[in-house]
Amino acid sequence: MSSRSALPPFDPADPLGLDDLLAPEDLAIRDTVRTWAGDRVLPHIADWYERGELPGVRELARELGDLGALGMSLTGYGCAGASAVQYGLACLELEAADSGIRSLVSVQGSLAMYAIWRFGSEEQKQRWLPGMAAGEIIGCFGLTEPDHGSDPAAMRTHAKRDGTDWVLTGRKMWITNGSVAGVAVVWAQTDEDGGGIRGFVVPTDTPGFAAPEIKHKWSLRASVTSELVLDEVRLPADAVLPEVTGLRGPLSCLSHARYGIVWGAMGAARASFEAALEYAKTREQFGRPIGGFQLTQAKLADMAVELHKGILLAHHLGRRLDAGRLRPEQVSFGKLNNVREAIEICRTSRTILGANGISLEYPVMRHATNLESVLTYEGTVEMHQLVLGKALTGLDAFR
Repeated sequence: MSSRSALPPFDPADPLGLDDLLAPEDLAIRDTVRTWAGDRVLPHIADWYERGELPGVRELARELGDLGALGMSLTGYGCAGASAVQYGLACLELEAADSGIRSLVSVQGSLAMYAIWRFGSEEQKQRWLPGMAAGEIIGCFGLTEPDHGSDPAAMRTHAKRDGTDWVLTGRKMWITNGSVAGVAVVWAQTDEDGGGIRGFVVPTDTPGFAAPEIKHKWSLRASVTSELVLDEVRLPADAVLPEVTGLRGPLSCLSHARYGIVWGAMGAARASFEAALEYAKTREQFGRPIGGFQLTQAKLADMAVELHKGILLAHHLGRRLDAGRLRPEQVSFGKLNNVREAIEICRTSRTILGANGISLEYPVMRHATNLESVLTYEGTVEMHQLVLGKALTGLDAFR
């Protein structure tokens, strides 16, 4: 048995020694993204959040493209070809800055680019992916509708044939990047060859396409969120994604994006925990730091346990994805657990900060309100519970 003196010191920032699971290139990517977020986002994010806008989003997208963060785990067409774990580490660091920044990257790479990369024609890939990987073209993903969120099969957006063209009509709602996008991947019902849901690659300068921005949000305020309005948008025959029909297309994209959320939520949790830990060591009440009281230490210990369990879970799922063995039910497992625990960590952190916890001088309340959106987008808690319930019992309780 090795002697105790041979043990490495305990690291409060990495109490389980999870960095030992990472290769040097993993750490380099993580640290590069962390440095970028610290330089370009953190000095400004409180102001952006308070103003309810994300100024310079196109410049930020180009910088993220230079980092290789857009379509990061995709191969070819200017994409970085990083591992799933490396992409997850990037998501964690981006969301540690703000959920809105991670959402920009997630929608660009895991939804819009992934849809084209996996289901598009070679011509579509060559036309769009290099510019999107570079951040020169921003993409959005139109699935959710005003009346149909958790039930995308009931979508009303419709595409009909007119000669060799397609004509799209409908509305999409809560679309990240919508009003700044140069291309939209839009899912619509069709009636050709027995019908089915199809995906369409829509240049946003096409007549009939509009993307009014959604204002007055109390969550994801430093993020561009829009409605998509399609008023008889005429597209050529080659605008359709040729390699998929039905819900398998959009749902596989969502699964890819949810994987990034599993990591990202832990970034928001980490930032809040670190703020609470530092505050507890410096804030004095009754003549000593509040971190010296048992109740505060109990909160910190419980938060640390859930935070690093969540990171370990994300890492495990990433290894499975890299091995081609990650199932959608396992992604649901990760999103359900990690977002719920991240919100609880933020709320507990707020209690340690007391009244200061509601101030934008600290990141805690901003992360907490952002996570309220992350909790329900790309699958609500209830939907992921039912996914797992069906997998566990073999019985479908969705309807």
